[in-house]
This record gives sequence, structure tokens and C-alpha cells, in this order.
Amino acid sequence: MTLRPLFGTVLGIVTLVALVHPASAENMRARPKAVVELFTSQGCASCPPADALLTSLAEEGDVIALAYHVDYWDYVGWEDTFGDADFSDRQRAYNESWGTSRIYTPQMVVNGAKGVVGSRRGEVHAALDGASLPLAVDISRYGDMLKIAIPPNTSLDDAVVWMVTYLDRADVTIDKGDNAGKSMVYTQVVTNRQVLGMWEGATGANLKLPIPEVLSDNSTGIAVIVQQERNGMPGPILGAASFEP
Repeated sequence: MTLRPLFGTVLGIVTLVALVHPASAENMRARPKAVVELFTSQGCASCPPADALLTSLAEEGDVIALAYHVDYWDYVGWEDTFGDADFSDRQRAYNESWGTSRIYTPQMVVNGAKGVVGSRRGEVHAALDGASLPLAVDISRYGDMLKIAIPPNTSLDDAVVWMVTYLDRADVTIDKGDNAGKSMVYTQVVTNRQVLGMWEGATGANLKLPIPEVLSDNSTGIAVIVQQERNGMPGPILGAASFEP
């Protein structure tokens, strides 16, 4: 099958055809064991240790680390420069799917299945122990295009394919709020999320993305994530891959 793109006219996503450009292995990571999503805020006094931990996880090479900056701490006096109401809604949806309405920062979500306090290093590593993703997602570069191959797996239910763009590093001086006066380094900062289509376990999927169109000036990396939904809320992540040109 091919993915049924929702944004095909914008991103130029098309069915894969034979490509003549040689593939490049540059900045292609090994298959990850986990996707770690950190919900954080520049206005959260307890978040800096979690921000630093996420950076170290990203450097390990077998974790796709993503920082979602929420906006619900903006009221304390500092508006997060990366905060987005959609990211706050994503965190709420996770917690609702687990039967709780309580949200907090810093929270790390591992493979869409478990949330832990993001500043508690021991809890985070315990959640990662034995973590794995059952579905392989392969990204290869052909010139200015990315080829994404997701194989079939009939033991898994269908899932949504997401493209997440992120900024690998940003230096921010915070003037107000609980972190006033601090100069912070933020990494793996999510800049946008878009649905690419559906993955069906019976047939798998292939697509390609034009790198210049999906990576804007404020994004340096791409993650492709295959995630199930349960009653319209995020469920387990089945597979993922990332690319930084």
C-alpha cells in the first residue's frame, strides 16, 4: 500500500518510485528502542534537570528524544518561546488515556505507554530498561528526498504515521518567572507535528518526503513515528526513526 497523505499537496508526498540518486547513510541512526517525549516549560522551576536528562538520552543513540514545550505555565510571568497549546493538549490526551486528569511538568512519556517524572533519573532509566519498539521504520536519503519504508506486521493493529520536526539546540535567556536570570540550553525542541497517513499492518507502507519543504529555518531534524490511537487518544508507539541532515 501507499500512505494516504493528508498534507500531500503541501509536502509533495507521493508514492515511492524508482530513485536514481545513491542513498546516503549520513546521520541515519540505528533502530531506536524507545521514543521519549518530555513535556516541559521554560516557566517551570523543576524542569531544568529533566531538560538536561533529555539531552543525555538523545546522545545515547538508541532513543528518539523529543521536547514538547507546554503553554500552561505562561501565566507565571514568562511566555515559553516554544510553548504551544497543541502540545499541552497532547499531554492531557495521554493522561486522559491512562485514566487521570492530572498533568504536570516535567513529565516524560516512554513509547506512548508510560509516564514518569522527568527529573527522576532512576525512574526514567527504569522505564527504559527492556523498552523496545516492535515495528522497524527505515529512513534513507536520496538527494533531497527522504525515503521512508515501514514493513508489514500482521500481529499489530493499524496506526497513524506522524512526522515530527524539531530543533536540535536553542539557547534561551529567561528574564521572568521561576527561572528568571537563567541562560538555558534546550535540545530536541518540537517545532511541528503533522499526520502523514495510516499504516496498515497487512501491507506496510512506503513514502518519500522532500527535505527542503519539511525542514524550515527553525527545524533541524525529522522524526517519523508510528503510533496507535485508542478512542481518539494517543496509544502505544510501534516504531520510529529520525533524520538530521
